[in-house]
Amino acid sequence: MASRATRGQVDADVTDARWLDDYRARAPRGDMLCEAIGLDRAAWEAAFDELAGVPDTLAGARERAQRHADDIGTAYRAAGEKEERRWPLSPVPLLIGAEEWRGIAEGMAERAELFERIIGDIHGEQQLVAEGVLPAMLVTGSPLFLRPMVGLTPPGGHQLHFVAADLCRGPDGRWRVLADHLRVPVGAGYALENRLAMGRTLGGLPSRVNVERHAPFFAAMRAGIAAACRRAEPRIGLLTSGKLNPSYPEQAHLARYLGFLLVEGADLAVRDDQVYVRTIAGLKRIDALWRRIDPRLIDPLAFDANSTIGVPGLVDAMAAGNVVIANAPGVGVLESPAFAAFLPALGERLLGRAPALSSIGTWWCGDPAARAQVLASLDQLVIGPAFAGPAIAGLPDGAVLGASLDDAARERLVAAMALRPQDYVGQEVAELSTMPTACGEGLLPRPFSLRVFAARGGDGRWVVLPGGFVRIGDQPDARAAVMGEGSWSADVIVHGPDPVEPVSLLQPTDSVELRRNPGTLPSRVADNMFWLGRYLERGEALLGVIRVLFGHSISADTGAALAPATVERLVTIIADTGAAPRPPSHRRRDLVDFAREAMESVDGWGSVRAVNRLATGIGGVSRDRLSADMVRLLDAPHPTGGTLLDRAGTLQRRYAALAGLSAEHMGRTDAWRFHDLGRRIERALAMTRTLLAVDLRRANAEDLSTLLDLADSQISYRQRYLIGFARVPVIDLIALDPGNPRGIAFQVETIVEHLSKLPVLNDAGIAEPQQRIAARLTAGIAMASAERVDRGWVLEINQQLQKLSDAIATRYFLQGAQALREAGLTLA
Repeated sequence: MASRATRGQVDADVTDARWLDDYRARAPRGDMLCEAIGLDRAAWEAAFDELAGVPDTLAGARERAQRHADDIGTAYRAAGEKEERRWPLSPVPLLIGAEEWRGIAEGMAERAELFERIIGDIHGEQQLVAEGVLPAMLVTGSPLFLRPMVGLTPPGGHQLHFVAADLCRGPDGRWRVLADHLRVPVGAGYALENRLAMGRTLGGLPSRVNVERHAPFFAAMRAGIAAACRRAEPRIGLLTSGKLNPSYPEQAHLARYLGFLLVEGADLAVRDDQVYVRTIAGLKRIDALWRRIDPRLIDPLAFDANSTIGVPGLVDAMAAGNVVIANAPGVGVLESPAFAAFLPALGERLLGRAPALSSIGTWWCGDPAARAQVLASLDQLVIGPAFAGPAIAGLPDGAVLGASLDDAARERLVAAMALRPQDYVGQEVAELSTMPTACGEGLLPRPFSLRVFAARGGDGRWVVLPGGFVRIGDQPDARAAVMGEGSWSADVIVHGPDPVEPVSLLQPTDSVELRRNPGTLPSRVADNMFWLGRYLERGEALLGVIRVLFGHSISADTGAALAPATVERLVTIIADTGAAPRPPSHRRRDLVDFAREAMESVDGWGSVRAVNRLATGIGGVSRDRLSADMVRLLDAPHPTGGTLLDRAGTLQRRYAALAGLSAEHMGRTDAWRFHDLGRRIERALAMTRTLLAVDLRRANAEDLSTLLDLADSQISYRQRYLIGFARVPVIDLIALDPGNPRGIAFQVETIVEHLSKLPVLNDAGIAEPQQRIAARLTAGIAMASAERVDRGWVLEINQQLQKLSDAIATRYFLQGAQALREAGLTLA
């Protein structure tokens, strides 16, 4: 490494006194790098040595880490926004020594166990309230208290399976808790993704500093949920509210990593107190759900009757012991900031000691003495709501620094606190430690908070993820209330003197039971895959017609233009799809406007852009089934710049890339079969619409050439026939030749093959409706001859294809409020 401490270069050596002196001059007391000694200092040196090996500036290293995060598929959505944002990842990790981490982990496990005992009492005998250790108002006054959970013992006897907490490290080096997360603990997937991205950026660091691994934690968490289930080999789902959830990309990544089914409320049904997932093979039993939606919305019969994303009867199934819900509904009552004021006393009562990992100083204003102390120290405290929920009087924007209030705001707040003091807490202004952060072309100290995760393992004991992730403020102000959610994240590396055994969620090779079936395919996923295929094929077919029209009749660079009758046929094909209204004339300007609207309109539903938007929407909810490359292509914005023909070419190449990924990179699972079924049906329908636009009995050479262009079969035709365009050979190639991958016969043959490998609901050996329709299509093509193919034959094929699509949907996909299918009921 170079010893020159040049600002803006990543090859600055932390052993260089000039560089370190410059950083120390900027860093406040308690900075993680400045306080590092011994092994901790050596670990920081190794990290910066690895960073120096990145062939770029510091800003480039940050962009490289960001790209790795993008490649993994890491993203998030801010509340109220529809579009996802890039996950902001800093290339500089936080390094914590094993000895310091041991104290954090032990404190976190102790805290999780304390919460388990508190919520067990709240939902059970309620002795803590009866003894006066816990104010009743703090429990029943919380909007997160769910009364139906009182008296309900969850399967396995545990209320909590997974918890998180935000920690701060003060200038004195002491770690304390800023907030607890029990309802829907978010972020473990981001911690995992940060580690994967940093592994690609600083690949040599794990072996140099003995980095603790994440895999054992997730294995223990999976085993813990499974241990609470009744069946030895349970089916576990991750219950999500869908793609608009801010952390949906994280949920999809976790489901894929852990081998859980990613399910929504509509995928599930309860019958006789058993929970089932609707699959293409009928109803399959679900044993456990890792819940990632608001507990008040999970069951409209038990909680919020207006919920449309829950599962009616889910709580009854839980009460019967037939489904584990992690975490149990109602545990969020402990998230209320006011609870922090009572944790020391609760720890003494339940554990015999105050929690080792304490919360920041908190005073609940429902207690008169605490309220008086808060009012007397208003300028030195953060004033916030006592409970999670909507804004309260005096705090329209949530917690606020008392010192920041003007006289009028202070007066309003004090008056509101006098009316309902139980709704407010005062908390100390926590000072945060800082860590080195890539800012522009330099490293600057920035405040951070650390999110830590604990999970109940298969033996019932708590296991803590070695690391987590940090959130970093973009301003030097080290007060937690000012930093808020932070602007950057970073990996957290726990390192030690001893080598770490490589651990994976994969089982040892000699103990793995071989499988060639990837498992259960929910009906909703099959539906999405099917329509993703249809939309991609529909967009590509429409683009092909536009390019033929554009290339032959609009572009000034082409030779002879198409005849007016042929132009009219192309216009009709496009207009009939709903892509754009018919142009007023066939003049060049009108055709250009028509083609542009058919390709790029954002108002209609049938343009290429609109169809691509539908495909993008499906890609957004299918992250657990699609590769990151495929999701990235689906998310790519509509091309801009260049000519209309240039943009059409860009789209065509994108369609070709997506087709290649689906054909060569997707495993031949049922999910792929539905995707390919959608493609085949849509392509066959497009070919029938093309044939219907031409008078097949009187087609001239230009009509036949256009048909071959639209079927992308010009080369195939010319390789087979030395003569010019002839009606019968062209029709045979497009409609009846099973060797033409763009023709109708090939699509039907592939459809029949797919349907033969999909599950059926009865074992009587009788064909199901979709199979019977496919058989009729096969017979219709096999019995036809190119000489006799006419409009009636093509129209019949078109109608049968549409019936086939409907039959597939009826058999395999969710049908709104459709009753449970008795024939598909199974305890598998």
